[in-house]
Order: sequence, then structure tokens, then C-alpha cells
Amino acid sequence: MKAGLTILAVLFPVLAPAEETAKESISLFNGKDLAGWHTDIPAADKNKEVEPSFVVRDGVLVSLGRPNGHLITDKKYSNYKLVAEYRFPGKPGNCGILVHASRPRALYGMFPASIEVQMNSGHAGDFWCIQENIVVPEMETRRPRGKNQEWGGTEKDARRILNLTDDSEKPLGEWNTMEIVCKGGEVIVHLNGDLVNHGTECTVTEGRIAVQAEGAEVEFRKLELSPLAGEGPEK
Repeated sequence: MKAGLTILAVLFPVLAPAEETAKESISLFNGKDLAGWHTDIPAADKNKEVEPSFVVRDGVLVSLGRPNGHLITDKKYSNYKLVAEYRFPGKPGNCGILVHASRPRALYGMFPASIEVQMNSGHAGDFWCIQENIVVPEMETRRPRGKNQEWGGTEKDARRILNLTDDSEKPLGEWNTMEIVCKGGEVIVHLNGDLVNHGTECTVTEGRIAVQAEGAEVEFRKLELSPLAGEGPEK
């Protein structure tokens, strides 16, 4: 699908993330513990002794995949570039980073209202709309719809927006670098140097950042946030 890169570049001139960011950056993960984050694990509501879904192991943040839930920043952010270095160390699976997260458990009693940037193996860079919405070019082809579905972020809507390329991921076990730029109503995603998605007219422009536990073990060795030039992202 890399032909889509040319189409998108014509429709939306993309600003290079390196030129957009200021020099200072914020490491969201300190390499030691989960300071600055909190979890929302529905299974823990009835079982306070449930095993954790997120741990720090050998200096790496690990989403164990089960029980399903989210690791969420304590602070809210807007107008930033987020760089995530991640890999699936064992087998391919599902995970994602949620930007502009707000109301907990807004969808299916699990997912906070947000825009998800997909990391699911083979589909990294897809958007999933979760009680929020975002617009991309070629909506008819990139946003599959079933019978009587609407475009939006509710249970009945076509919430998935296909990425521009499915061949930008590294082989299983190798580290991927995902860059997510949130600038006003835009969300721009690069994976290993390729532009894989670019949406505009997002219905939300600030919120928390969340990492998913969604069935597969995923390691994160870097989660670094840089404010865009002239902006203060922290809330």
C-alpha cells in the first residue's frame, strides 16, 4: 500500500516531526517503575489480587497482555511528538497507543474515549476511533463499513481506518520506532521512517496517553514526548 504515501502527501503536506519539535523532551518511562502512570484493569474490580498487566523488567516496560486493560499517564498532553520504541518479543499480537484519552471505559466497558494508534502485528499504524472521530483522505476505501454503519467512534460505527502501508514493521523480535505527532486536530504517524497515517479534524485535541494490554506481550524501551515548538504540552 505504499502508493498511498504519494496520494496523502499531495492531499496533506506533512511537516517533518524533527522540524516541529522543540529541543527539550520528557521521558514518560523512567526505566525503573511505573511512576507517572496509573492502570485501569476491569478484572481488578472484583479481584484485588489479580496479577498486574504491566511490569518493569530489565529496564523495559512490559505490557503482559493479560488481564486486558490500560496503562494511563497521570497527566494530560497536547501538541507533542511521542516516540515509542517497541517490539513483540515472543509471538505476534495486538497492542496500541491511545492519544487524547479521556473518559475511562467509554467503549465496551474497557476502552477510554480516545484515538488509538494501532500496533497490532501486520496492521501497525491503523487508527481506531473510540468515542471520538478523525478524518482521512479516501474515506470510502480506507474506512471499511458494514451494512448501515456510520463513520464515528461508537459501537455501531465503522471505527477502523486503514493505514497507508502494511510493510513498514520490522521482523518479529526486532525493535520498531513509532512517531506520533499530535498537532491541534491532526494526528500524524510514522513507523520506522514511513508515513503510515495522517488524520485531521480530530474531535479531541488533548488528553492522556495510554498503552494497551490486549492479549500479547509487548516491550517498550522508550516512550519519549517532545513538545512542539512554542507549545506547552503538559496539563
